[in-house]
Amino acid sequence: MIGHLSPNSYYSVTIVSLQVDIVPSQGEISVGESKFFLCQVAGDAKDKDISWFSPNGEKLSPNQQRISVVWNDDSSSTLTIYNADIDDAGIYKCVVTGEDGSESEATVNVKIFQKLMFKNAPTPQEFREGEDAVIVCDVVSSLPPTIIWKHKGRDVILKKDVRFIVLSNNYLQIRGIKKTDEGTYRCEGRILARGEINFKDIQVVVNVPPTVQARQSVVNATANLGQSVTLVCDAEGFPEPTMSWTKDGEQIEKEEDDEKYAFSDDSSELTIRKVGKDDEAEYVCIAENKAGEQDASIHLKVFAKPKITYVENQTAMELEEQVTLTCEASGDPIPSITWRTSTRNISSEEKTLDGHMVVRSHARVSSLTLKSIQYTDAGEYICTASNTIGQDSQSMYLEVQYAPKLQGPVAVYTWEGNQVNITCEVFAYPSATISWFRDGQLLPSSNYSNIKIYNTPSASYLEVTPDSENDFGNYNCTAVNRIGQESLEFILVQADTPSSPSIDQVEPYSSTAQVQFDEPEATGGVPILKYKAEWKAMGEEAWHFKWYDAKEASMEGIVTIVGLKPETTYAVRLAALNGKGLGEISAASEFKTQPVHSPPPPAPASSSTPVPLSSPETTWPPPALPATEPASEYREPSCSPQTARAVCRRAPFWVTALPVVFPFVKSNSCDCMEAPRLAWFPRHAVCLATRARSVSPRELG
Repeated sequence: MIGHLSPNSYYSVTIVSLQVDIVPSQGEISVGESKFFLCQVAGDAKDKDISWFSPNGEKLSPNQQRISVVWNDDSSSTLTIYNADIDDAGIYKCVVTGEDGSESEATVNVKIFQKLMFKNAPTPQEFREGEDAVIVCDVVSSLPPTIIWKHKGRDVILKKDVRFIVLSNNYLQIRGIKKTDEGTYRCEGRILARGEINFKDIQVVVNVPPTVQARQSVVNATANLGQSVTLVCDAEGFPEPTMSWTKDGEQIEKEEDDEKYAFSDDSSELTIRKVGKDDEAEYVCIAENKAGEQDASIHLKVFAKPKITYVENQTAMELEEQVTLTCEASGDPIPSITWRTSTRNISSEEKTLDGHMVVRSHARVSSLTLKSIQYTDAGEYICTASNTIGQDSQSMYLEVQYAPKLQGPVAVYTWEGNQVNITCEVFAYPSATISWFRDGQLLPSSNYSNIKIYNTPSASYLEVTPDSENDFGNYNCTAVNRIGQESLEFILVQADTPSSPSIDQVEPYSSTAQVQFDEPEATGGVPILKYKAEWKAMGEEAWHFKWYDAKEASMEGIVTIVGLKPETTYAVRLAALNGKGLGEISAASEFKTQPVHSPPPPAPASSSTPVPLSSPETTWPPPALPATEPASEYREPSCSPQTARAVCRRAPFWVTALPVVFPFVKSNSCDCMEAPRLAWFPRHAVCLATRARSVSPRELG
């Protein structure tokens, strides 16, 4: 699209055999904008050459970056000016040369102008209250603009406030600016010739210098009571002042987890923890913002409390003749000094019966002397200075150097192929170097590839995976430091399978039996993991078996075998399993299961009415039944095996197991029923029955 020509377009054409036109015929471009011009040639001549020339007469080369000339076809060429600059203004010429050498041309006058723009008008602009503020607003334009300043929609000059003056450079001056002058000011530029207008809103901020005042000019405190004191200053200003504090001219830094100083959120309060005599000083709070700063002083007067001024850690060697710990303290009145450890108090002038510990005190100094040093004397010693005002405590440490001391389980059991750790615990100061030996040979070595060593600060672990009997035997742990050395022999013993448990008693029921047993006399050196019970009916060849967790079985010394047939003689035997393997099996013990009884006969008519629990005839536990009427275990035909799987427990009364049948009550319920809720019928027992298993009162608890 070429575009249309303006009504005021004009042409400058040299009339020859060719006619040349430039569209548009004139151009006006704002600085930074881009525009193109099309040179068209009318005529029949062939082999035409179309060229563009700049205002200074230079021929423009094709395909330049900023001022580009592009040959479209035999009859047109395009001149494009990108990102126009003031220097690009002038008359550009399009010249067409025919094959006969004749020339025709057209010109276009390109005008470049600068739009009204704000070159330097930052926002916000901040000033200090009371100063002469100058609001900066620099405007650039091809033609001189008219600048108008507005505030709250009104021309500031119309306010008739003599403090507001528009300077010769169009800046706005506000003499003695106030906080109430704060707000948005509009710098508006106008160019009448083009009807052009532009504006920039500038936020004016008025900062107010801070004022600060101490709530108390003198604050009293007492040292060494563990108390805190708070110094407070009140400050005002805009922006809100930041507060800082100095002590005798030195800045108090804000640090996390500072045990001495704490600041409020706005730092207007300084809290001094555990006030001491050395906290007595001149404290200054300083309020500061963009507009300035001000300070106020507070004198902290600290009265004398005891203060420990000297302690020193000591180092001694075990069995050394003696070592003395010293503690010095200041305070008024003169403090008395006492000693203590983590386990006992040591009074002044104390002397132990064996003379191992002696305390001596004089004026502000006390000493604690320990004689014939033992490694157990090492640790923290605390001296406390006290007077009528308070007290202070300080710790010191006695470091006792001693040769290594070793301990650990001397005998360690394992078996071939089972990895085990031999633990050598080491107590030594300084820390000791630990070595392991086997038959005088340092471990690990090429001869013992199945051995690894792991060290920690307090122990060394020899990891052994025995391959053969040769790996069992003695191992030596030796610890050495610069004080001395110590060795400890360990023996790696080949573990064995456990001996057999012994069966004490078998308590049979119709389909289960409880086997009471004693644990094996010998575990083989390693813990028992499981017990194996085997049983079979007399005459059978194959043994049935079941595994039982050793921890659960050992708690009561009982295992229960299930799935037995009534009135059948069985043999049962036990064996124990440890990590090495299954141990010897016990001698078989025989027992016979009990029969499954029929339900007892119906109750007499006179007994058909239940007796309430509160009745004098109600007794608990229920009276024993005569031998002719035993409590029965009754299989109830109407109760399915799926429902007969629970055992109810309610202390202190044992409860019927599923299902429950009362011959004297027409009931075939499969619910658990608590005995305390039922009336007791003399001479009749609650009948037990279950398809899942036989249940005894002993099992029900």
